[in-house]
Amino acid sequence: MSSASPPLSFCGNDRNDSYSVEDGVLNNGCFVDALNLVPHVFLLFITFPILFIGWGSQSSKVQIHHNTWLHFPGHNMRWILTFSLLFVHVCEIAEGIVSNGWTNHLHLFMPAFMGFIAATTSVIYYHNIETSNFPKLLLALFIYWVLAFITKSIKLWKYAEYKVGIQHLRFCITALLVILYGLLMAVEINVIRVRKYVFFTNPQKVKPPEDLQDLGVRFLQPFVNLLSKATYWWMNPLIMGAHKRPIELKKIGKLPIAMRALTNYLNLKDAYEDPRRGPISIYRAFGRPILLSSTFRYLADLLGFAGPLCILGIVKRLGKDESMTEQQDKACFFGVYFLSSHELLQKTTVLAVLLFLALVLQRTFLQASYYVTIETGINLRGAMIYNKILRLSTSNMSMGEMTLGQINNLVAIETNQLMWFLFLCPNLWAMPVQIIMGVILLYYLLGPSAMIGASVIVLLAPVQYFIATKLADTQKSTLDYSTDRLKKTTEILKGIKLLKLYAWENIFCNSVEETRTKELTSLRTFALYTSMSIFMNAAIPIAAVLVTFVTHAYNSDARLNPAEAFASLALFHILVTPLFLLSTVVRFAVKALVSLASLFLVPRSANWEWLCVRLCITSFTLLPLLSQVSNGFFTWGSNLSTLSDINIRIPTGQLTMIVGQVGCGKSSLLLAMLGEMQTISGRVCWSNALTQCLESPDSSPPTYPPYFNNINSVAYAAQKSWLLNATVEDNITFGSPFNKQRYKAVIDACSLQPDIDLLPFGDQTEIGERDDPFSALDIHLSDHLMQEGILKFLQDDKRTVVLVTHKLQYLIHADWIIAMKDGSVLREGTLKDIQNNDVELYEHWKTLMNRQDQELEKDTEEDSQTALERKTLRRAFYSREAKNQEEEEEDEEDTFSTTTSRRSKIPWKVCWRYLSSGGFLMVAMMVSSKLLKHSVMVAIDFWLANWTSSLQNVSSKSSNITLDEQESARHRSYYVPVFSILCGAGIILCLITSLTVELMGLAAATNLHHNLLNKIIHAPIRFFDITPLGQILNRFSADTNIIDQHIPPTLESLTRSTLLCLSAIGVIAYVTPVFLFALVPLTVAFYFIQKYFRVASRDLQDLDDSTQLPLLCHFSETAEGLTTIRAFRHESRFKQRMLELTDTNNTAYLFLSAANRWLEVRTDYLGAVIVLTAALAAIWGPNYVLDSGLVGLGLTYALTVTNYLNWVVRNLADLEVQMAAVKKVNSFLSTESENYEGSIDVSQVPEDWPQQGEIKIQDLCVRYDQSLKPVLKHVNAYIKPGQKVGICGRTGSGKSSLSLAFFNMVDIFEGKIIIDGIDICKLPLQTLRSRLSIILQDPILFSGSIRFNLDPERKCTDDGLWEALEIAQLKNMVKALPGGLDAVVTEGGENFSVGQRQLFCLARAFVRKSSILIMDEATASIDMATENILQKVVMTAFSDRTVVTIAHRVHTILTADLVIVMKRGNILEYDKPETLLEQEDSMFASFVRADM
Repeated sequence: MSSASPPLSFCGNDRNDSYSVEDGVLNNGCFVDALNLVPHVFLLFITFPILFIGWGSQSSKVQIHHNTWLHFPGHNMRWILTFSLLFVHVCEIAEGIVSNGWTNHLHLFMPAFMGFIAATTSVIYYHNIETSNFPKLLLALFIYWVLAFITKSIKLWKYAEYKVGIQHLRFCITALLVILYGLLMAVEINVIRVRKYVFFTNPQKVKPPEDLQDLGVRFLQPFVNLLSKATYWWMNPLIMGAHKRPIELKKIGKLPIAMRALTNYLNLKDAYEDPRRGPISIYRAFGRPILLSSTFRYLADLLGFAGPLCILGIVKRLGKDESMTEQQDKACFFGVYFLSSHELLQKTTVLAVLLFLALVLQRTFLQASYYVTIETGINLRGAMIYNKILRLSTSNMSMGEMTLGQINNLVAIETNQLMWFLFLCPNLWAMPVQIIMGVILLYYLLGPSAMIGASVIVLLAPVQYFIATKLADTQKSTLDYSTDRLKKTTEILKGIKLLKLYAWENIFCNSVEETRTKELTSLRTFALYTSMSIFMNAAIPIAAVLVTFVTHAYNSDARLNPAEAFASLALFHILVTPLFLLSTVVRFAVKALVSLASLFLVPRSANWEWLCVRLCITSFTLLPLLSQVSNGFFTWGSNLSTLSDINIRIPTGQLTMIVGQVGCGKSSLLLAMLGEMQTISGRVCWSNALTQCLESPDSSPPTYPPYFNNINSVAYAAQKSWLLNATVEDNITFGSPFNKQRYKAVIDACSLQPDIDLLPFGDQTEIGERDDPFSALDIHLSDHLMQEGILKFLQDDKRTVVLVTHKLQYLIHADWIIAMKDGSVLREGTLKDIQNNDVELYEHWKTLMNRQDQELEKDTEEDSQTALERKTLRRAFYSREAKNQEEEEEDEEDTFSTTTSRRSKIPWKVCWRYLSSGGFLMVAMMVSSKLLKHSVMVAIDFWLANWTSSLQNVSSKSSNITLDEQESARHRSYYVPVFSILCGAGIILCLITSLTVELMGLAAATNLHHNLLNKIIHAPIRFFDITPLGQILNRFSADTNIIDQHIPPTLESLTRSTLLCLSAIGVIAYVTPVFLFALVPLTVAFYFIQKYFRVASRDLQDLDDSTQLPLLCHFSETAEGLTTIRAFRHESRFKQRMLELTDTNNTAYLFLSAANRWLEVRTDYLGAVIVLTAALAAIWGPNYVLDSGLVGLGLTYALTVTNYLNWVVRNLADLEVQMAAVKKVNSFLSTESENYEGSIDVSQVPEDWPQQGEIKIQDLCVRYDQSLKPVLKHVNAYIKPGQKVGICGRTGSGKSSLSLAFFNMVDIFEGKIIIDGIDICKLPLQTLRSRLSIILQDPILFSGSIRFNLDPERKCTDDGLWEALEIAQLKNMVKALPGGLDAVVTEGGENFSVGQRQLFCLARAFVRKSSILIMDEATASIDMATENILQKVVMTAFSDRTVVTIAHRVHTILTADLVIVMKRGNILEYDKPETLLEQEDSMFASFVRADM
């Protein structure tokens, strides 16, 4: 019968009774195996037609993401069981092939192979049925599981009958298969039970989840099957599509409901409201995913040890003849040989495959752990951000308890700290297990010497922790200096016009440079500690290996073989990672606890608990109620009361005006009535019955009448204009339903239509930030607003209006007046009451009014003026629009390039600019030290391979013990010193390389910031007009931060991981040259993976950044307008917007995170293939017996590729994004500077120039830029020394341009200005500007002291400063402040009123003692009392100086010696004011009449 058997037969060709069934059919092993084929063939026969013939012609009626609706019960369990089934089938195939030996018993592995195909088919079939919702077709799978279970059970029963037990591998595999088929059968029964698709009359109807019905939800990770979840397969279309078309916001869509900020906030809120509270609430809300992530992490860490163990097995077994391991004399069953588990693991090929599978599983679990923690962190961040901002009180902001910067930190930093802590959290409990396992295995391999090596790592761990702590401290101080530098830079940019006019830019520039020097010193320390951290991480394994192997060489009787040496080497690398991470995790844990405290303990006002109901006053729709304050004492947070003994009432339906001098508490009174101030005692009552009150903190919360729920019943217009980054229409309607008729009436009442007409997109133009076209209303607009807006629009409706004003001419319209002084109410009543009862006060007001009680004369000229006043607005908007358009075009060139190569191209030019900024010497040192270090590292491992191989050869050849010992001693004396020298050199080079990268980065950061600051600070004023402040600030904040702290570590990591991968591939290729053939397809795959990923990653990174910016803007915007928002009771609207922005940002971040996982899974799998290829090449290679040390070396290096391959791509993508910061900084470095030199040397200019103050303007033509039209055309004028000159004209007439021309701030392209005989264009700019004085319309103060604000150059004595303050009527006020001249001025001078700030500017001008003073609309923003002080000072203190006043209110120049009236860049009228007033038709006369 054997002769008739074919060479390849199912039952084998080595026995005559292979097909015999004499003992019964089921007692023939081959027949039982054939029986096991039946279910697999059945499944393939049934499913293939369904899968391949016309599949997918029908679909679900509901429009959903068809490939993601997973709704059958036990879905995940089925996938897990199927994956387990596939793994067991692989083991069965391997066992069958090895058992088969030299005979051809196909039945040993063919059924297993068919089972593998059937299992794969079953999961594909199931997936298609589930996503298409055809449950009836699952019946085929149910039948398959039943048949497979029965046939495998028969096989197991027969094995048991023949006394085949668990000592035999085939028995264990069969038992596992029976269990798995049984479980899958149970899963199938459960689907029938729940869905009732068969055997039941009423099948269950199911609807897809809401998220899948919403096609806007594109983040599908929670909905896809387990394989797609593990490999991020669902991301393929997005990442590959990015190469052709950039990823936009609409492409990433919305978040699933479970991941939205509101959902997570509610979860956290429910947990937080638990009586136990505290940080444990976070666990209660997000504990399950943290537990899942930790489980994945444990599994990954345990599988990580498979690498060293498999290397040990492979290298140990390579030198032995594997064919002899079969013991043919052992008992056989069913005529075939049964393997034990131990025998299977003796096979090197099996070990190689196991290593591959272990790596794939380890990396899958690791990436799953990362993803789950990141998703949990994002969910927690969303929950934390929500509902924070509106808990802040106004007093926290006003008293500086919380700055806008701190509020932004809540969003940008604190929440991220928590997120990153969660990301590293699983390490806390995974690391101890990893360390213990590693030490146990090392001891098993090397004995006591391993413990000495491990102790080196453990003993150096505290040093790492110390370095990590120091890093955290240094980072904090660096952040402080960076914040301080940014604060100073912001002040410079906001006040750049003033700084240039006063020639103070270099003083302030030096101030920034001083802070930058401190920041750089801190950065240098940070770089040193970073270098030490990188050095320790790289040097500790070398030191541990050195100590271990040298100790082993001298103290151990056993010789070190290559298998143990390289398995130990791999273990040391595993052991270092958790110890290195430990310090980082501990640091993040501390930061997270601090952040948790910050987020849970946001400061609140004392009476917060019931101030959530906010009451307010508005410009248009006001509360028809009566308000009363009784015995009110209010404060902004200190114990001292800001407002004292307040007893007032607000009459219903009338106009109440609050007046008083600058800083007397008028605005504070309004805020106290709104409940924004802290109430020390007393009460604020609203309602007709005076029963509903805001009282002191110890009283119970009030209950408000139902009409308070009307959102339009109350409104508030703050003194400081607050605009949303939104359209003009949105700013006006402010969330109210759009009513066209009412909207138009409001526009007309506020005289806004001319402004709107000039805007690029009308009322759909977006405004905000510095674009405030409605500030500084001139006399015409303010009167129009009073007449049309308040008196007509509001008073006609009998609205209750409360108006805080310093324009006393409007008091005649007031029904009720509240006069304030020094935080108290001076007088209350009607104007007539005050006239009768306080004659002195009334007379004082009358003097200040300085005008007749008459209606404004309206004529056609005013309409033309209203139109002309908007020219500046138009110019500002259109110039900005042009600039933005340029930027967009530049972006389009970069991002939306039609050539795909451009989008995937690495910006080498920018990289070279960055490196050259660091200095060529440092770059050369960095490159050479890196190459040398990695060469030495390879040399160390090669030397170890030679050493261990030679010891093995000696051991195998020598039989004489004495000779053996002599040979060992000779080996030690030869190998150990060289090994020690190489390790020492490696450690030193680790330190040098880590230092050179950091120092090179520091040098580049120093040079780039220095050049940027100097370029910006010396740029012409036009640059600041057309470049948004935020854009310039970004260069100094985000971009500088990236250059300072992000690029150096990325560069270091990129070069290290790239060189590690290249050296690893080089070593593998040297050990097994055949590996180079496999390297070609692997390289191609790697190239495409990195190519697609880098483009997608950059797009997603941009989306993350661009979606975070609106969130931060909205956050700070909300903080700034907190009072207004609460006044209008629009908290919910702003919360909703915050939710949307948070979700949008979280969507971008989740996609970016998923893209990173997509990359890492693929590069990890590629790394696993490299390990498998290297192992198989070594096993099947011809010379393995001689080179077992080199094989161990090759496999150890192959394992490192798995770790570092994804870092190459990640760092490359990160560097590409980070280099954009260098590109942006470089784009500003090309800005042309002002010509500071001049043609006259400073020594030629007299010390006391200009002494006289004589000004000659000859044929002057001026423009803002060469590309723009002239703003002054052939102007001629002569100003005598000491003359007081007033210049007036409508907006856009050129009067401000003329004031700038005196300082050579604009392009004087024709004509000249001669001051005291010198042409100003020939003077160095510093000299010219330092000899003149100017007071601008906007009073600008800088943070620091009063002394610094008056005299930054420190040239004036204290007496001189006090004299200047006395002249400005500020001496008494400053004396009362703590510190006097050294009293603190907060950012922008916010701790002083607008009027006080303007008086400080006057004192500043006086300190300079220049013979020429320019006043550019200096009285536009102050009340009449302050204005009178200012005019009085100008007439007395500046009596001997030339004063040129650009007039906003014409009556301020009536006493001038000369008046110049300008129109469209020309001088229209030029004479004494009296003369011009006599001419009835003169423009000046019309201005005066309008101002009366």
